[in-house]
Amino acid sequence: MSEPLLDVIGLEKRYAVRSGVFRHRDLVAADDVSLTLSAGETLALVGESGSGKSTVGRCILRLEAPSGGCVRLDGTDITELEESDVRRLRPEMQMVYQEPLESLNPRHRVGKLVAEPLVLHGIVGKTEVRNRVVELFQLVGLGEEHVDRYAHALSGGQQQRVGIARALATNPKLLILDEPTSALDVSVEAQILNLLRDLQRRLRLAYLFISHDLAVVSMLADRVAVMYLGQIVETGPTRDVLSNSFHPYTRALVSATPVDHPRQKKLRIALTGEPASPIDPPAHCRLVPRCPYAEPVCSAVAAELLPIDSCRSTRCVRFQQEHCDGIWDPGGDVPIQDTVIRSTESEVNELKLND
Repeated sequence: MSEPLLDVIGLEKRYAVRSGVFRHRDLVAADDVSLTLSAGETLALVGESGSGKSTVGRCILRLEAPSGGCVRLDGTDITELEESDVRRLRPEMQMVYQEPLESLNPRHRVGKLVAEPLVLHGIVGKTEVRNRVVELFQLVGLGEEHVDRYAHALSGGQQQRVGIARALATNPKLLILDEPTSALDVSVEAQILNLLRDLQRRLRLAYLFISHDLAVVSMLADRVAVMYLGQIVETGPTRDVLSNSFHPYTRALVSATPVDHPRQKKLRIALTGEPASPIDPPAHCRLVPRCPYAEPVCSAVAAELLPIDSCRSTRCVRFQQEHCDGIWDPGGDVPIQDTVIRSTESEVNELKLND
């Protein structure tokens, strides 16, 4: 197989805490994060707010310096490069932000904002800048009449299209999409997702799609990496992960997604309590304080991300042990009180009759 476009190995990001009780400790935003991404592929990075998803994206772009690990783009280790060399590689990887209006300078017309990377990196001559800007606007579904407008005069969907056009101006190979549709209405969100799919097909772009919305992820992503408290806890093909999750945290996320039928009941796994502090995380499995499956072994053995088969990996000691013994029952042994909501037999029968 050819070498992946993006190869992240053991990425770490720590922030020194300079005040308070933990002033001599580090806040661990990303810990031992490894992932790969090929041209034309979409990898979704999902998890709760504060799980470290955006930090990983910013470290990959070298907007923040990683504390450890390796990031290779097209075989080049960018973690070892000088800043001047990173700037030369920057056109090959761009980011699309969550809040389009905040990423666009309100003092300039949007056409000028899209033209900036063209001029900065010398991609086209000065006489060709306007024509290229118009081409980029048309590529993302905007007309020439939008080029001379200000960002505040555009709708949210149009602002995000401008943000995508600006990211595409440098002809990148990799786009990091940081919650690009979370601030949009549902109908506009669908349009932007369709646009992203079309652009990927036409330009063979690789997407690292950062999101907490599993419904959106299921529409766009080829593979999923689930993050919890700075660590990846499960990876695999999107359909497999969302239909048959291995890690309890992934199962809780999937169970929280809305159902299609208004009267449909589903297994609901609730994680009680608050996530542990990233300054002082549990020594072994970080989900133990909230996990309905937790057993003594979970607090005694280090949880490592290990392969289950050729496509999937998980960071769950209990699953790994019981999977090897052939006794894992992913639907059986969860306490019902306060953690699981199941439909009663009468409700199921009534639903079947109504259907």
